[in-house]
Amino acid sequence: MLAVEVEVAYSHDYGDALSKSILFFEGQRSGKLPPNQRMTWRKDSALQDGFQIGVDLTGGYYDAGDNVKFNFPMAFSTTMLAWSFLEFSKTMGLDQKYALEAIRWATDYFLKATSIPGFVFVQVGDPYSDHNCWERPEDMDTNRTPYAVSKQFPGSEVSAEIAAALAASSMAFRPSDPVYAAILLKRATMVFEFADKYRGSYNDSLGPWTCPFYCDFSGYEDELLWGAAWLFRATKATYYWNYVVKNIHNLENIITKNINGVSYNGGSFAEFGWDSKHAGINIMKNSSSSDPFVPNADKFVCSLLPESPTKSVSYSPGGLLFKPGGSNLQHATALSFLLVVYSRYLKQADRVIHCGDVVVNRARLIQVARGQVDYILGSNPLNMSYMVGYGKKFPQRIHHRGSSLPSIDIHPQHMDCKDGSSYFESSNPNQNLLTGAVVGGPDINDSYADSRTDFVHSEPTTYINAPLVGLLAYFKPTGVLKMIKP
Repeated sequence: MLAVEVEVAYSHDYGDALSKSILFFEGQRSGKLPPNQRMTWRKDSALQDGFQIGVDLTGGYYDAGDNVKFNFPMAFSTTMLAWSFLEFSKTMGLDQKYALEAIRWATDYFLKATSIPGFVFVQVGDPYSDHNCWERPEDMDTNRTPYAVSKQFPGSEVSAEIAAALAASSMAFRPSDPVYAAILLKRATMVFEFADKYRGSYNDSLGPWTCPFYCDFSGYEDELLWGAAWLFRATKATYYWNYVVKNIHNLENIITKNINGVSYNGGSFAEFGWDSKHAGINIMKNSSSSDPFVPNADKFVCSLLPESPTKSVSYSPGGLLFKPGGSNLQHATALSFLLVVYSRYLKQADRVIHCGDVVVNRARLIQVARGQVDYILGSNPLNMSYMVGYGKKFPQRIHHRGSSLPSIDIHPQHMDCKDGSSYFESSNPNQNLLTGAVVGGPDINDSYADSRTDFVHSEPTTYINAPLVGLLAYFKPTGVLKMIKP
C-alpha cells in the first residue's frame, strides 16, 4: 500500500502565530533580562525602578510603545494570559513553557508591587515626560516616579485587577510549581481584601498622572467582582461566590462613556477589556449555570453577532468588529476570546442562544471568533497581517520606541530624549522586528496607513495580544496540517 503525503491547508498557521504572539511579550519586558531572552535586540532597562523610595519595582511590562509601566492594563493582560493558559494550554505544545514565562514575568513584578502592606504600586514612570521623548527603554532618563494607592488614597480597580491576575496565575502554576502558586494565591487574597476594604477609584487619588492614559471609565465595582470571581475559581471558598452574587446588581447600570469626543451608551453586560470586566464575569461564572449570569452572557453574545437584532457593535466592510475608542483590535481579540470560552460552556450545557428570533448555536460563536482572528492574520481587503512578523505583508512602521530605534548592538552610544525624533518621523521601516506584536489595526473602512505617527492604529499593546494567545491556542489544532493518506 502506497502512502501519499497530502497537505490539508487551512486559512492560517495558527501555531506559528501563537508562538509569535507569546514572543511579543519578551519585547515588552522591563528590568534585567534573563539569559534565555529570545528577542535579543532588547536589553536591560529601568534597573533602578523604585530604588529612590527603597522598594524594588524592577520588572514587569511596558504596556505599549512607550516606556511607562501602567499596572492597571498590565494586570488585565496578565489575567488574560493566565485565562488563556487555563483554558487552552493543552494545545499550546512547546509554547506552554513560554506562556508560563510570560505570566511569571508579570507576577514576579506584582509580588514586588504589593509587598508593602497598605500600599499597592500602580504605575512607574511619568507619562508626560516619557511621551515627550522618543528614546529606547535601555536609555530612558525620564522621571521614573513610582505611584501607589493606599488606605488614605484608594484604588480599588487596579488593586482588584492585580488580585485577579495573581489568583488566575496561581492556577496556571499549580501543576508545575505549587509553591509559587501558593505564594501568588496568598497575595491575591491580601490584595483583594485591601481593594474591598478601602474602596475608591484611583482616578480620584492619582488622576493627574494616570489620566488620560488609563482612566477608569466604568467604576471599580466590576474589578471587585472580577477579583472575587477569580478568587472563587482559585479557592472554591463560598465567601467569594457569595460576594459576587450579593454584588452582581452593581453591574446592571448603563455605562456612558465619552471617548475621544464620542459619546457611547451601552449595557454593562456588553463591555469587556482592561477597563470593564462585566462580560468576562458573566461568561466565567456561567459555568455554574446560575442566574443572573446566563441571561447576561446570552445578551452579550447577542450584542456581537452581525445577524442579531440587538447587535450593538459595528463591522467594517471586510468583517472586522468595531467598538468606540482607540486600539480597536483589543475589542476584536478580547470579545472573540469570550465567544470561544462561552461556546465551550454551551457545549457542556447542550443548549443554544436566542437573539430574538435568531437561534445561535456554539458553532456560530466559534465561526465569528475565527473570522476576527483570520482578519487579523491577513484575511482582509488589504491581504495584510496585523501581527508583526506573521505572513508576507505586515506593518513595518509601528508606533513603538524600541522597535523603531537602532538596537544597542548597532548603536551602543546613549540616545537622549530627542535623539530618536528623526527615526520617529522617518518613513523608513522600523529598525527591529517586534515579532508577534499586534497593532491597533485598520479603520472602520478597512484602511491602514502604516504610519508611526498614527498611534491609534499603529501601536501594539499587551492587552491586544493577551486574549489572542488563547484564541490562537484554541484554533491551533485546525491550522495547517499534514495527513498521511493510504
